[in-house]
Amino acid sequence: MKKSIALAAFGIAAFSFAATASAQAKPEDQIKYRKAGYSFMSWNMGKIKSNLEGTYNKDQVIAAANAIAGIANSGMGALYGPGTEKDVGDQKTRAKPELFQNMQEVGRIATDFNAATTKLASAAATGDKAAVQAAFGEVGKNCKACHDKFRAD
Repeated sequence: MKKSIALAAFGIAAFSFAATASAQAKPEDQIKYRKAGYSFMSWNMGKIKSNLEGTYNKDQVIAAANAIAGIANSGMGALYGPGTEKDVGDQKTRAKPELFQNMQEVGRIATDFNAATTKLASAAATGDKAAVQAAFGEVGKNCKACHDKFRAD
């Protein structure tokens, strides 16, 4: 329970910071920061997957799940500001233009993703591998929901 409250508080504080930061960040930097966030989440998803498929290390899974939830709930939506719908400078984006035209749907998908990552962190804290496996699958489904509609390959 304390971790859930801490994650929520972190998310609110990070969102406030992210909203301020995006107002100050150039479009090129917004793209760079969001790509870094997604890359770090992907790396941590890989760590969890390795643990689920091999020797399960509770501490590694907890750390990875908390990192994913922290980033997901950090207000990354603020990094989709004006001018980030296309490549800028040396920063390439894989976000489809449709993402920027369907912000209400994107918001729903993002909210579901954030909730799934929070559940993953909670499941990891229990040490129950089966619960982590189920929550990990839900996070993956939420990733796919966005990628299928709004990410160019």
